Amino acid sequence: MTDAVPPLRELGHDLTRLTRRQRVTAVALPFACAAGYFAFAAAGWWPAAVFAVVALSFVTYGSTSHDLVHRSMGLPSRANEVLLCAVELLALRSGHAYRAAHLHHHATYPSPDDIKGAAARMSFLGSLADGLTLQYRVWVWALRRGGKARPWVVGDGFACVALAAGSLALLLVTPAFAVYVGLMVAGSWVIPLVTSYIPHDVTGADELTQTRAFRGKVASVLALDHLYHLEHHLYPAVPHQNWPELARRLDPHLARAGVRAVRIGF
Repeated sequence: MTDAVPPLRELGHDLTRLTRRQRVTAVALPFACAAGYFAFAAAGWWPAAVFAVVALSFVTYGSTSHDLVHRSMGLPSRANEVLLCAVELLALRSGHAYRAAHLHHHATYPSPDDIKGAAARMSFLGSLADGLTLQYRVWVWALRRGGKARPWVVGDGFACVALAAGSLALLLVTPAFAVYVGLMVAGSWVIPLVTSYIPHDVTGADELTQTRAFRGKVASVLALDHLYHLEHHLYPAVPHQNWPELARRLDPHLARAGVRAVRIGF
């Protein structure tokens, strides 16, 4: 970490702790969103069903799954692994491939072999195009890397295929499952845009300028308090619920280091 910002122990190790309610809520939300989709679909309330899928995509990749990737929720190791698999399967993705690529991103960005951060080097349209095949390429990349997580990666992949095939097999009974799969796959296409292209700047000279800091009430509302990408890169052990407080404590240090935040709104 750069010397311009303090170690986590100076900012406060309380930033790494969650209450029992926070943990339960984080784990339950993805399953609640998935259940909400099927309940709304069964009732014929399709706008609400689509909204539930959008919420599911957000609370998996950006929140719950993300913290499971970093093992920052304070859960037992086995429970963390099972939940990472299960939560990402709700979104038809491999949680363990996600972990492999994401931790590699943290370790190597902005290197050319950072598959997850590659969209930061692309145009706006290029980042959207990158999302069309990213999940498959991340899975293949993680599979080739091998390691102890390889059985999980293989299992995740087969489970995704089985779920997609099952949704097609049920088309004559109900289109709800196939629509769910289609919406989840389409929702994953914006991941490179949102998590790589927008928050990163590969032309930056150092760790503090290669990832953007965002501030402003409008930005906070638009990102549902998930606009703290620089802070996350600096302190990946802090779970997403504590990012706003991390940013508040870190702001004076960023100001002294000359970091200029992208401000959206007041």
